[in-house]
Amino acid sequence: MKDSMIRGADIVVRSIIAENADIIFGYPGGAIMPVYDALYDYHDQVRHVLTRHEQGAIHAAQGYARVSGKVGVCIATSGPGATNLITGLADAQIDSTPLVCITGQVAAHLLGSDAFQETDVVGISMPGTKWNIQVRRVEDIAPAIAKGFYIARSGRPGPVLIDITKNAQVDFGEWNYVRCNGFRSYKIHTPIDVLQIKRAAELINSAERPYLLFGQGVVLGKAEAELKFFLDKSGIPAASTLLGSGALPEDHPNYVGKLGMHGNYAPNLLTNQCDVLIAVGMRFDDRVTGDLKRYAKQAKVIHLELDKAEVNKNVKAEVAVIGDCKESLSMLREMIQDKKYDAWIQRFRELEQEEINAVMQHDLTPSKVGLTMGEVIHQINQYKADDAVLVTDVGQHQMIAWRYFNYKKSRTQVTSGGLGTMGFALPAALGAQLHDYSRQVICVVGDGGIQMTIQELGTIMQTKAPVKIVLLNNNFLGMVRQWQQMFFDRRYSFTELDNPDFIKIAEAYNIRAQKVTERTDLKEAIEDMLIHDGPFFLEVVVEKEDNVFPMIATGCSVEEVRLS
Repeated sequence: MKDSMIRGADIVVRSIIAENADIIFGYPGGAIMPVYDALYDYHDQVRHVLTRHEQGAIHAAQGYARVSGKVGVCIATSGPGATNLITGLADAQIDSTPLVCITGQVAAHLLGSDAFQETDVVGISMPGTKWNIQVRRVEDIAPAIAKGFYIARSGRPGPVLIDITKNAQVDFGEWNYVRCNGFRSYKIHTPIDVLQIKRAAELINSAERPYLLFGQGVVLGKAEAELKFFLDKSGIPAASTLLGSGALPEDHPNYVGKLGMHGNYAPNLLTNQCDVLIAVGMRFDDRVTGDLKRYAKQAKVIHLELDKAEVNKNVKAEVAVIGDCKESLSMLREMIQDKKYDAWIQRFRELEQEEINAVMQHDLTPSKVGLTMGEVIHQINQYKADDAVLVTDVGQHQMIAWRYFNYKKSRTQVTSGGLGTMGFALPAALGAQLHDYSRQVICVVGDGGIQMTIQELGTIMQTKAPVKIVLLNNNFLGMVRQWQQMFFDRRYSFTELDNPDFIKIAEAYNIRAQKVTERTDLKEAIEDMLIHDGPFFLEVVVEKEDNVFPMIATGCSVEEVRLS
């Protein structure tokens, strides 16, 4: 693909288009201005969305990537523009989200001179990226972008940052784009070891109480069908991590619930009673394991994992199967016996009933005067589409929404998992919605997190993205307050919020808005929100001091999960 000599800025845009990117999120500035000038001529080939902050741009790109499965793209200028991307890069790195972020940089001859808006963004971003590079010559732009897209989406996905000096953007070079399909020293495909598959099958076939845990690796590996077929044959109970939610429909007979600090009672408690633990595409995060010294010590662990660095990092595996879980699950399914574990699954159901009696009845059919977060999510479930996307911020509302949202499809869960980034939800929901205007995107936020990126209501207004925003307002930084109540003698140190009139703010952005304070108004308000043709802001005032249970406190074992 050759053309006449063109500016480096045009090479940037053409390279992005050549990678089949259809949307760019960004914010202009001096060092990236040549690229923005070039974008003016390509508006019919790629859409640019002007966010209100660079952090909004990268979170929007994350939301887009998580729902679409494609590489999210964002652009920022040098200095503060580039550093405003760092939180999103770190978030994408730990949650394995494929991104290509392009930043402008001062001209090469000014590097190291403390020029206006010069920062070493390559050095700053190195720990939070899968790969980064600074491009100083026009001829290096296209190869860097091709390599960046390949790295971002291949293997275990992740974020890439490409920092391009201003001289490279304005210099002229030959347009000759070649998509990257691999390079030496970067190996993404590991052949499955058949011997390890046989060893894993032997352990499973001899097990009396096997238990499968699945994470986002199933989604990233497009192995949802293989997981279902494996469970259909094996009869093994299965539980999901936070980011694994949706990989298996929650009405599957083998599904037993959610893992983690605020997951379900049975899946946590019975981790320490299984005899074989099968982990698929998950990394044994501390929020799942609790105290590692007391985690599943009775069990023989089988770990199916793409990233070799995650194996034996936290939990020792008896059998490790390195490679694509789509392939390894299929191979393993052929070698396992068709069995039933009715008594073992019944144990999960008995403990589930304990949780229903102790927790869910309060959350979903409350006797309190004030509304609970759980009943709001329960009402949303009554009217949402099966493929509705739930985007959550971080805090109590995140855990409650995750617990009670009825996941039926893959790629319907978008949240900040590993980093726990407050302010994530609003721009991420925007990005998810812009991928597909026809899908329901329901953004559940708290009154603390939304105020970190509330300016992105302006981007929603400008794009007319029909995001449904549900603010669960308790006038507290709720999760911190819960910990202060339980472990710091109710010393509510700087967690109570004096909030603005959110309805007026939403209406100022021409977004239809409604506030609910009474239970009798909730159902109709949710119906109105979901049928409204356009963005909608629903504020629901909930109990100020409600807590999220079950809970595994920091430093505790999974079998010390609390119901109150």
